[in-house]
Amino acid sequence: MNFSVAFSNGTNLIDDGFYLVAFRTLTNKNYLVLALSIIYIITLMGNLVLLAVVLMNSSLHNPKYLAVCNLAVVDISMNSVIIPQMVPVFVFNQNRLSFGTCFSQMFFMHFFGDMESFSLALLAYDRLVAICWPLRYPTINTNPRMMLIIAGIWFLVFLLDIFPVTLAAMLPYCRSREVKSCCCEHGPVFVLACADISYNKKLATTKTLITLLGPLIFIIATYVIVVVAVLRIASVAQRWKAFHTCLNHLLLVLIYYMPVILAYVLGNLRLIQYMDILQRALTVSVTLPPMLNPIIYSLKTDELRDKIMKFLRKPKVAQEIQIN
Repeated sequence: MNFSVAFSNGTNLIDDGFYLVAFRTLTNKNYLVLALSIIYIITLMGNLVLLAVVLMNSSLHNPKYLAVCNLAVVDISMNSVIIPQMVPVFVFNQNRLSFGTCFSQMFFMHFFGDMESFSLALLAYDRLVAICWPLRYPTINTNPRMMLIIAGIWFLVFLLDIFPVTLAAMLPYCRSREVKSCCCEHGPVFVLACADISYNKKLATTKTLITLLGPLIFIIATYVIVVVAVLRIASVAQRWKAFHTCLNHLLLVLIYYMPVILAYVLGNLRLIQYMDILQRALTVSVTLPPMLNPIIYSLKTDELRDKIMKFLRKPKVAQEIQIN
């Protein structure tokens, strides 16, 4: 996706792109990039192993793990959009991005970030059906229906993100081109325009409420329904089993939403005086969940943990057979 054609009407200046200027006051930014690189490597390894295990085991080809695989693809894509481009920017000081590159990155970064939120809501929906209607689960939540829901979510998020990014790309940028962020985020970029941006601000706020608070409210509502349903179960053992199946998903929700909400609240209340510290907190809070999601599912889901252990032991067993 390339937005370069949108700038012919926006400015008479030479297309010199944008310049990322985050972390100027941080003396240890290379350590931050190193930490993010480690996060990226673990993200790739964890999610690729998770995808391989699900694809290789037919017993895992069910709606629940279709939703898990969808989240794994989103996790890989999310960190692939953010982290690799930070290495040349903040290690080698190659902080210039062309207009087309900047707005393409803006779209994909917000797209996969919003997909993360909707993917967690999708997992909540799967748990809701599994716990509240266990006998009807195979007929309500079929593989084709889950794939249709996933496709619908991807299309919905595309529509939600393409409009504000396209409008931002059509604005005239004739003042500063310094983006005070580590990435081409929507907010830090469109505020640089030398035009009325009040509509862009309202659109950005509305989109954030839909993509962040919308899925969160849905997840909270599903857990309220699940708790009420579980408390009606007479057996204590069955109650614990039902709560245990929701624990891993609840951890994913807390890991994703709590740091992001906290960072934005601290920033809006001006409790963090230095923007570089806020940017560092936001960057880590956004990139950490894609790394932790497959780890949590591996440790908290007995069925998946056993499959992964067998998958990792295969090369060792094959090697021992060759030696003998």
